[in-house]
Parts: sequence; structure tokens; C-alpha cells
Amino acid sequence: MEFRYGDQTGSLSSDGYAHTEADSAPEGSDFSAKRIFDVAVASIALIFVAPLLLVVALLIRLQDGKKALYSQPRWGRNGETFQCFKLRSMVPDAAERLDAVLASDPEAKREWDLTQKLTNDPRITPLGKFIRATSIDELPQLLNIVRGDMSFVGPRPIPLYERSKYGEGFEYYCRVRPGLTGIWQISGRSNVSYAERVEMDTAYVKSHTFAGDIGIMLKTVPAVLMSVGAK
Repeated sequence: MEFRYGDQTGSLSSDGYAHTEADSAPEGSDFSAKRIFDVAVASIALIFVAPLLLVVALLIRLQDGKKALYSQPRWGRNGETFQCFKLRSMVPDAAERLDAVLASDPEAKREWDLTQKLTNDPRITPLGKFIRATSIDELPQLLNIVRGDMSFVGPRPIPLYERSKYGEGFEYYCRVRPGLTGIWQISGRSNVSYAERVEMDTAYVKSHTFAGDIGIMLKTVPAVLMSVGAK
């Protein structure tokens, strides 16, 4: 499978990893610029999106009287865990509903095992479908960026139970901060398999640059507006 990251051309080789023309990139000044950029832009963005977050949070609360903001432990840099913030897009008993669907629907079970997503997910509320399609549910992760848990660009943060699905690629995942967006986000999201997602993340970690990150951020805007691969 071939793909592009910035000016790099990548492909999956016989060892199971996605390699690029440059297997590594110096982090020095790029890394420092990345962190300064993350904090500055995320802080400014929070000011502008705060009214939207408050309105959406109120609408979520009015649905069922439950909390609008929730957090879930995710894997972060250096294999540490952090609480990843999101606006709630699912029903309060989401875990129980998922267990019931996977136990009764073999096709849904196969889809879940492959992508960790469901095309017809009974857990998602009507409002939840909208905020997930537009990625509004992920805007609270701007707080995670300011705190240093995440970056604007990187592998999407994975729940603790997905570690085994990354295999040896988890080593690469842990080398950088998880991102609000990344190659997976602009390459189809739920339209690609989990194995392909791992390949993309591995390639990113091996070759990321500050300029490449800016390119991914710019490509994220049309991907979100067109709801590419959103579920």
C-alpha cells in the first residue's frame, strides 16, 4: 500500500512497517517550534470555540440530564496514560449497548474487530452523529494540547484496550504526543482498516516535520467539512 506524507512517498515493506524515503527526521528545532505552535494556537482556538462548546454541551445535557463532557484514559507519549477529553456523543449506557450488539450481530462484530467502529452504531445519539461528523466532539482536546498531553498533529490517541492491536507499532506510537488530527484523519478515517492506520502512524513518526504537520492541518479542514470516513 502506498501513500504520501508531505513530500515523502511511503509503502508497506516485507517487514510489516510503512517506510518512507527518509526513515527519520531530526526533532531539534522542529520539535520546539511544534510545541510552541501547539500551545499558542490551542490557547487562542479555545477562546474562539468556547461559546460553541458551551452551546453544544447544554444541548447534550438537555438530552438526558447526564454530563456533556467526559474523559477516557488513552495512551500518550512514552507509554504514559492521560485523560482524553471529549463531548459526549453516545447514550449513557453505551458500553452495555455495544456488548449487546457485538454478542447478537456477527457482521457488526467483524466490523468492530476490523476498525473499532460501527457503521450503524446504536450508541450514538442524533446530536452525537452531527458533532462526530463535524469533529466538534473532539474540540475539548484543545485542553489536552495546552496541558501537554497531545499535539495538533500525531497518531490519534488510542484507548488502553487497543494497545494489542498496534503490535510492534506501539513502540513508534509512544515516541510522539498523540494528535488532534493526523494522517489517518485525512486518509479516510473509518474507511481504512486498523492495520493500515497503524502503518500510517508508524510512517508519520519516522518522518514527521513541522512543515509536514502544517500540511496535515490544512488538509484536515476539507476532510472534516466533507465528513470523510466519519462514523
